[in-house]
Amino acid sequence: MSAEQKTDWDDLRIFLAVARGESLSGAGRILGLDPATVGRRIARLETAMGVRLFLRSSQGYGLTSAGQQLLAHAMRAEEAVAQAMHDLGASDTGLSGQIRVGAPDGCANFLLPQVVAGICDEHPGLEVQIVALPRVFNLSKREADMAIAVSPPAAGHLIVQKLTDYRLSLAAARSYLDRHPPIRSVGDLRHHRTIGYIRDMIFDPELDYQSEVGMESVQMASNSVSVQFNWVRTGAGVAVVHDFALPAAPDLVRILPDQVSLRRSFYLIRHPDDRRVERFNRFAELLAQGIRREVARLEGLA
Repeated sequence: MSAEQKTDWDDLRIFLAVARGESLSGAGRILGLDPATVGRRIARLETAMGVRLFLRSSQGYGLTSAGQQLLAHAMRAEEAVAQAMHDLGASDTGLSGQIRVGAPDGCANFLLPQVVAGICDEHPGLEVQIVALPRVFNLSKREADMAIAVSPPAAGHLIVQKLTDYRLSLAAARSYLDRHPPIRSVGDLRHHRTIGYIRDMIFDPELDYQSEVGMESVQMASNSVSVQFNWVRTGAGVAVVHDFALPAAPDLVRILPDQVSLRRSFYLIRHPDDRRVERFNRFAELLAQGIRREVARLEGLA
């Protein structure tokens, strides 16, 4: 690869990072560069191409129509480079290269670390990034190579695979229950401090546990499952908790298990072009198998 070609690919990498991060600082964090350098490289690329690629505003960097066109080509080039590196460096059975997985933070905190670690133990040439965000991921902008969601997308040409069902229960710490009146019915919850989502930040209707359980309001709220879970484990109140998270906090106790038991599902969502990329197919298969096993194992311990 010549120096000129290398510079072209480097500029495309920076362009992709700005498109995904929607800011120079966001791209800089992805690339390990300072924002000023990122800005200069984008300006150089726009000058070389003779078009504006981004619209700058107080909200950040948005793609122009020309930027949208370049995005599709840049993503194909990125995957071609990654696939070439995999083909040249992988053994007959090993996976290699970088794969980014987006997931809601409950899955990202309590399931993916051990599942991904197991995959990487078997495939040491693989580099996996887990992006834990309480929102829907935009795969067309390659915010992630694949994403786990709690409901299938209603629109778009995407590959959707159901991974597994999982359960949720009301729970509280023993220390909390010892200090407060007994809970014998859902109606008793009105006498207790409850923990849950910030209602206007629930990004998927499947996460509206509070309405299903009968919690009209919560006294302590967060858009993060992990924050809610840590409140519960410190004895702050009662919440709906993933059963697969319960083994991480042995002091937590299920409440009203015969009256309250919710069931939800995880789905793996991929870009349709990735069906032709064998390393994505193989990784997705390993990820699906690992998540199914881990949910079954942890729910069995709960």
